[in-house]
Parts: sequence; structure tokens; C-alpha cells
Amino acid sequence: MAIKILHIDSNHPLLWEQLQEAGFLNFEDFKSSKEEVEAKIHEYHGIVIRSRFKIDKTFLDKATQLQFIARVGAGLESIDCAYAMSKNITLIAAPEGNRNAVAEHSLGMILSLFNKLNQADNEIRSGHWNRESNRGYELDGRTVGIIGYGNMGKSFAKKLSGFDVEVLCYDIQDNVGDAHAKQVSLAELQQKADLLSLHIPWTPETNKMVDKAFIDAFAKPFWIINTSRGKNIVTADLVSALQSGQILGAGLDVLEYEKASFETLFNDKNTPEAFQYLLNAKNVILSPHIAGWTFESHERLAQVIVDKIKAKYLKA
Repeated sequence: MAIKILHIDSNHPLLWEQLQEAGFLNFEDFKSSKEEVEAKIHEYHGIVIRSRFKIDKTFLDKATQLQFIARVGAGLESIDCAYAMSKNITLIAAPEGNRNAVAEHSLGMILSLFNKLNQADNEIRSGHWNRESNRGYELDGRTVGIIGYGNMGKSFAKKLSGFDVEVLCYDIQDNVGDAHAKQVSLAELQQKADLLSLHIPWTPETNKMVDKAFIDAFAKPFWIINTSRGKNIVTADLVSALQSGQILGAGLDVLEYEKASFETLFNDKNTPEAFQYLLNAKNVILSPHIAGWTFESHERLAQVIVDKIKAKYLKA
């Protein structure tokens, strides 16, 4: 039986080409509404998606022949995973595909914050040559805390091996520490860290995890980097901590206000007060959910998905 795959989002062309070469039947629909896709999803055995819409129970109940869902990205929060698995649908993601890109972006944000590169660049472009007010900090000698020590966290820790830093990691899984990071309790990480980098999925457990109580538990003022999911941080509490000095600076590739598709920022036209503060803060760096969005990762993500689909169906 030929496996029919519906591509709901555009991806690197190698994904389509290699699946076609392997004998799969590819179909695309990048524009129809969720309801329109639901009306025909019973015809397909597989879906390839990024984050266009949520695959919920209603969708899955209509996907009567569905055997797999492949998300070209790291997380699966846009899918009702438990319900899909109850229907024996295989879930495929590709955290291996953009882990290096995320790690490099995280490190770039840290170095930009510490050395005030964005601030200095803006001042020079405005005609100001301010050396003393742009005196920076060095990463060496500090303790870096990583929360979430999977593909992204491990890749980031490896990048830090070239610095003279202590790296601590906290994860809900046991025994994930390695040569690049020592696994500790959350309390110990909060006691020792000078800098925190988040590499966690968005789940009920991590939703709004970084709130006032979480921030206040840190023994020292610290910097924070978030390249995971925006809703893992309560932005208003982050802003309060920036104002009080408990957080020294923030690098945010993701924001609480993003739509689920990650393609646009706001659900409405109102600019939240906390976000307005971030826009004006000199010790905050913002990027539009692009940490894993490099030319190389675009290709690598597609290749990982192809390889995993082929492994499912073309076993020797």
C-alpha cells in the first residue's frame, strides 16, 4: 500500500524530494483552514506540519487512517500527544535538527548582553561614543545554570566548554548530566547560578514556571536567556525583577504573547505594558523566535524528519 502524506506547511524541498524518491505519495495544502483539512484528512496516512494549527481530538477523530504525525521542529505542544498515541499514531519530532542553532543563538545572546553590543551599536549610530557606560562583563569565572538538559541543553553546554565556567543543569529526568554539565537540584542551581538558560518544552508543568517566586529563589542577581517557549516565563514578573535588579539582563528569543503558530506576536493589537518595558530596556535583547531558524537547521530539520519516516516504513 502506498503511504499518502499530507504536507500542511512548507519545508525544505529535500523533505518532499527524498520522500518521493522513497516511494511515498506527497500531497500539499498550505492554505486551507483547519476545518477544510479535517474534511479530507481521512484520506492520508501521514501528516508533516510545523505549527500551523493545533492537532486536537476533533482533528484526530477524523484522521481515521493516520499512522504518523511529523513535526518539523523540536516540540510537540501543538499536538494532543496522549490522544494521538491512544490511537497508535506515531509522533515524530526533530530536536536534533536545530539543537546546534539554538545553542549558538543562546551563546550569542549572552555575549551580546555581557558586552552591551546592541546598546553600543545603537549609540554609535546615533552619534554617541560612550566607552565607560558600555564597559562589559566577562563570562569566565561565572556559574551557568541550564534548565532542561535534552538535545538543546546539552548542545548549549558543549558550546560553553571553551569558557572557564561552571555549568550546572537541572532536569526532571535522572542521570542526564555529562562531562559538560553537573546535574543538581533546582534549589542548588538557584543558589549558585549567575546566569540561567532555559531549554525546556512548553507543558502544563513548565507553563509560567519562571514567576516571582521562582526568580526570588535565586541567591544572586542573575541574567536569563530564553530560547525555549515564551509562556514558560511570566513577563510581568520578569519585568519587575529587571526593575529591582534581581535579574541583570535578559535575552528573549520567545515571548509570552506569541500565537501558537509562532508566526505572529500578538493575539490582538494591544501592546502589554510589560512588553513595552522590554522594548525600551537597554539590558534586554529580543529576537523573533529564530534561535533554531538558520539556513543550516532548515535543511537539517527536514533531513531528520525524512530519516525518521523512512526508518518507520523502510526497515530492512
